[in-house]
Amino acid sequence: MFFVVILFIVVPIAELYVIIKVGEAIGVWPTLALLLADAILGSMLLRHQGRGAWRRFNEALAQRRFPGKEVADGVLIVIGGTLLLTPGFLSDIVGIFLLIPPTRAIARRVLKRFTIGRFTVVGMPGGRGPFGPGPSGGPDPQRPSRHYDYDVSAEEVPPNGSGDERRLPRVDDE
Repeated sequence: MFFVVILFIVVPIAELYVIIKVGEAIGVWPTLALLLADAILGSMLLRHQGRGAWRRFNEALAQRRFPGKEVADGVLIVIGGTLLLTPGFLSDIVGIFLLIPPTRAIARRVLKRFTIGRFTVVGMPGGRGPFGPGPSGGPDPQRPSRHYDYDVSAEEVPPNGSGDERRLPRVDDE
């Protein structure tokens, strides 16, 4: 609850205070131009870093490697880009921190330390189902073996007399 209060009340007030102080120091129009320029720069940096993260994510998948670092980078890039697009100098500082690769690595380590031990991977008992072997470690004897990787196209099925003309045959009907 405390975090929500800070996020939605304290941060906007601090942003407005900093914008007003910068406006008093350099003038209204230069302040607005600066806010617009950092939003444009932020969108360009977001596009560049986002493409790089997407490329690294696809490379990790092609190498059959878990893309944990790449997913974390993608999340941090999206958050950083969003902060750069919102008007305000404080959010821009945090957004740039998340978009620049060396500082993003620091943020990734902090995120990792914060999230370690908070998530649990849960499997089905005995590993049954389409994602694993049966209870004895081999195929489940109660389920017929099927090959699920079909390379086919769909086509219309003629009416079967049940009144539903768009019904496709079930796997059990074959």
